[in-house]
Parts: sequence; C-alpha cells; structure tokens
Amino acid sequence: MTGVILYQRDECQLCDRALEVMAAAGVGEFDSVWIDEHPGLTARYGTRVPVLARPAAGNDAGAELDWPFDAETVRAFLRITRA
Repeated sequence: MTGVILYQRDECQLCDRALEVMAAAGVGEFDSVWIDEHPGLTARYGTRVPVLARPAAGNDAGAELDWPFDAETVRAFLRITRA
C-alpha cells in the first residue's frame, strides 16, 4: 500500500478530473479503490467520490480530502499528512 488512496467509481467524470489534478500536483504512486465493488464503501462514499485518503495506521486516524480539490490543495493535504 502506498499510503494514499483514491476512492472512485467506474465511468465517473469527476474521478477522471481528480486523476488529472493529482497528476498536476505531482502525486506519484497511489492505490485506486473502485467503490462500486464494495457495498460498504458505496454506502460511505457514494455521493462523495472522488475522495483522496490516507488510511488510518497506529495512532494516526487518517485523513480524507473530498472533491472538489485542486493541485495546490492536494499538495497541501499530502504535506500535512506526511508531517
């Protein structure tokens, strides 16, 4: 796992735009999770996708960044979550 996850849906134009923004922000590796394949994730993220997230680990509760976001917001999110 890379530490950054993009929750998305199939045939989602906003998700395609989020990928473009992430590329512009210089996001390297990340994991994609298609929520349509998981009823629990569909219930949680269905109206929120795309969502960029850092999973919880240890004492870190994780963080999520809901759409809309731009390249600068993504860079700031990644700086904060990596600190």
